[in-house]
Amino acid sequence: MSVAGGVGRRGGIAGIVFHSRICAAVTAASCLMHLWLVAGNQHGTWLNLLMLAMVAACLPCAVHIWRHGRAAALRRVMASALAMTGVHALLFLGAGASGHVHEGAAPAAAGAAPSGSGALLAVIALEMTTALLAATLLSRLRAQPRG
Repeated sequence: MSVAGGVGRRGGIAGIVFHSRICAAVTAASCLMHLWLVAGNQHGTWLNLLMLAMVAACLPCAVHIWRHGRAAALRRVMASALAMTGVHALLFLGAGASGHVHEGAAPAAAGAAPSGSGALLAVIALEMTTALLAATLLSRLRAQPRG
């Protein structure tokens, strides 16, 4: 099932395509944010490699969602976003009231990646938004009558 299969159906293709594009854009924004964090090198080697692997897994799905809105890509993005929500929540809870602590991080300077509980909460909100967009688009695609 894909966005292209919804032409002329309930809700119109324009609404589903817009939803698909928003979902893809938010997924791509999350990937770019993780690349920015890797470039800042504030998380250590193994976390940087993990973030690069996440980007390598999520970016192709963002492209597929932008172009076709296929259910398989939406499921992968939704699962990844929920997993990342859990990981970031554990980091948030494990860091206590001071928020996420970066190894050897210098004080925040202009252009540096934000740290602390506010940044982690923003990342959690972004991941939850990504999962919600993917889930609702998947639901809209399933609701399309088959013909």
